Amino acid sequence: MHSTNTLLRSLHDLGAAAWFGGNLMGAIGLNGASESVSDPSDRLRTASVGWAKWAPVNMAAIGAHLVGGAGLLLANKGRLAGQEGVASSTVAKAALTVAALGTTAYNGVLGAKIAQAGRAPADSAVTPSPGTPDDVAAAQRQQKVLQWITPALVGAVVVLGAQQGELQRPEQVKKGILGRFLPS
Repeated sequence: MHSTNTLLRSLHDLGAAAWFGGNLMGAIGLNGASESVSDPSDRLRTASVGWAKWAPVNMAAIGAHLVGGAGLLLANKGRLAGQEGVASSTVAKAALTVAALGTTAYNGVLGAKIAQAGRAPADSAVTPSPGTPDDVAAAQRQQKVLQWITPALVGAVVVLGAQQGELQRPEQVKKGILGRFLPS
């Protein structure tokens, strides 16, 4: 009997796509647009409100990605053990996913600290001004770098997902299984 994993692949891929795209749009669009808010005391609040609206969708996207990924792991456990290259790719992808989860969580912590500042002046969501409180300015400087790391990590997860799809081509499966038993 032939089975497909369309639902699992969809959860995995759409979750990663939303996680990647939302964070990239937030870094470029939302944080970038905050500089255009005319009152410097509204820049942090405006960006924080936008990120707060995105957070539940981002969490759902991450959840969908993780559920889909776990399901695909279970569905492909035979290939994981038997096909050369699948395990190493899966370990790399899992490590990148864990790192992206960490940067996402830390971005949330920094964002909450920034949001608590309320109407503190700033040049943008991630760029302090001379009047920005020191603790908020420190969080902004960290977030200015970190905002690019999450989409880079999730983008790498997407690329490894594409690579794993290629490993499922019949000629790659045959080569990967034979590679376990035949010397190169």
